[in-house]
Amino acid sequence: MEKIYETDPYLMPYQSAIEARHRRILDARRKMAGDRPLREAVNNHLYYGLHRCADGSWVFREWAPNATRIYLVGDCNNWKRTEAYALHPVGQGNWELTLPAFFLSHGDLYKLYIEWPGGGGERLPAYVTRAVQDPQTKVFAAQVWDPAEPYVWKHSRAGKRPHPMIYECHIGMSSEEEKVATFEDFRRDVLPRVKRLGYDTLQVMALQEHPYYGSFGYQVSNFFALSSRFGTPEEFKRLVDDAHGKGIAVVMDIVHSHSVANEAEGLSRFDGREDLYFYAGPQGHHPAWGSRCFDYGKDETRYFLLSNVKYWMEEYHIDGFRFDGVTSMLYWDHGLGKDFGDYRLYFDEGVDENAVTYLALANQLVHEMDPNGFTIAEDVSGMAGLAAPFAAGGIGFDFRMAMGVADHWIKWIKELPDEQWSVGEIWWQLTNKRADEKTISYAECHDQALVGDKTLIFRLMDKEMYFSMNLDSQNLVVDRGIALHKMIRLVTAATAGDGYLNFMGNEFGHPEWIDFPREGNGWSFSHARRQWSLSGPDYLRYSYLRRFDEAMVHLVRQERILFAKPELLVQDEQKKILIFKRGNCIFALNFSATGSFADYGFAAPAGEWVDVLDSDEARFNGFSRLAAGEHHSTVHEKSPNGDLRYDDTLYLYLPSRSAVVLKKL
Repeated sequence: MEKIYETDPYLMPYQSAIEARHRRILDARRKMAGDRPLREAVNNHLYYGLHRCADGSWVFREWAPNATRIYLVGDCNNWKRTEAYALHPVGQGNWELTLPAFFLSHGDLYKLYIEWPGGGGERLPAYVTRAVQDPQTKVFAAQVWDPAEPYVWKHSRAGKRPHPMIYECHIGMSSEEEKVATFEDFRRDVLPRVKRLGYDTLQVMALQEHPYYGSFGYQVSNFFALSSRFGTPEEFKRLVDDAHGKGIAVVMDIVHSHSVANEAEGLSRFDGREDLYFYAGPQGHHPAWGSRCFDYGKDETRYFLLSNVKYWMEEYHIDGFRFDGVTSMLYWDHGLGKDFGDYRLYFDEGVDENAVTYLALANQLVHEMDPNGFTIAEDVSGMAGLAAPFAAGGIGFDFRMAMGVADHWIKWIKELPDEQWSVGEIWWQLTNKRADEKTISYAECHDQALVGDKTLIFRLMDKEMYFSMNLDSQNLVVDRGIALHKMIRLVTAATAGDGYLNFMGNEFGHPEWIDFPREGNGWSFSHARRQWSLSGPDYLRYSYLRRFDEAMVHLVRQERILFAKPELLVQDEQKKILIFKRGNCIFALNFSATGSFADYGFAAPAGEWVDVLDSDEARFNGFSRLAAGEHHSTVHEKSPNGDLRYDDTLYLYLPSRSAVVLKKL
């Protein structure tokens, strides 16, 4: 396999740094697993925490090297520190307690009380797999979870996803009701919608337990615990199982970039030490997020995090992970305020090589656990090699998020009227990807609509959405927004490197923004839900956007669009026309606000072509300026417009602010 510095000459000056990084990762792997598979070496979740033994008794273990005494307190002993529930040191900072079967029961609440030199306090176990919040006091406690009838899986995993079409979701905000929705709500009401739309991958946010609901799941306290606010482990397993039964893979948004600073719920000062799992001093505190930063070079931290990856795949049959906040992990300054325009920044002293090593090991573990499993990196720095194979000198992610695409759409919409958009810049920014890496493109994910921002459709229409989304209304702002929303999503999906993502509800143009209940909004759920009812009635324009998204996703999958590379045919700045070929299809987009062009000729592969998708169709709330399913034959004449390698010309009528996809017969 060619090395990344052989395929990218700009990396050649960093060959020695890339090779040293590769050796460092191999050394770390060898230290952890020797010659065994890595998956056999990371089983902390099977040792630590609370476990039922074969004879029915219980064993509890915790790692707390700075502790002087540890007690298990809870419903079982009236929350008193007693010797019968005192853990005993067993060496290397480990503590253990064995209890008869009848001492604990399914549903019991418990905590640890840890004493250390000069202090002590209640803590939730580091490896707790179930934590629940008291509705009145808002205090979290661990919960014994030992159901009489464990879940029985019915379906195998979904299989390989070389080009995932991802439906990003948040369980809690997936209901139209103003409440925290549940796994059962989602499984019953949203999962069939995902299947119908054609997406083949579900990316689930906020699964790990987090004390503050409004953190969108990013301030994790209990890394092995499924957030109980959404339901039970069995209910989530049923959701995953049903998704697999529908041919939908399930990817988890996993947060290993930091940990909540809360001490009562999280890992911070767990046994009185500041640096148990985290870097010591300022490096252990995230200056922007107010959270704790893991010490990825510490053996115990690596075992903790790698065991966490394995646990989610084993326990919940997760197919893969989107690793959140990778940029923050990779750099000592977390990438804050840094312009990553120089390759040197990917290899100099500003890189936390401990984090690089950890991420490479995590990727190897995922692929050992499931050869079809896949990983996605959320990184804004563009670190070279991040999503390149390990054998090629990369870190091993299967995909990286093409985060600049969404940023550019916001920039263009905010700063310029669409009459001034450059189709050349659109093409460049949407296709400018490293050849040695796979990427996931999106016009907007959840980030673009979080509090203080807006959904794409709301940016295009703003207040006009409140009055003119009914089909009978006449509103030029809404007409423009509807047309551009379809074109933006189509060109983003059609130029995607290797996958495409949509956040739930945005397929039908969900209005406004996302804002979770908080003091500043009167603890309202009004913007922490999805208004699915908007996408149903034919008299509202939302339903037409939903139909377009469904048709687009099915087309991309059926025609295997993402299996081929996009090939530019026309970049006409004067007329605002962008035409490109991908696989067996031609995508022709006219971004002009007023100009419609008859007999627009361009060089194209010879043959007969048929319209298979037209954004201007009436069923997509367009003006039906083209005949549905129209056939077009090339003319054997050289065209000065388009790719000069082709000796034939295709003539099309291209209406303003519309896009048409043609398939070669």
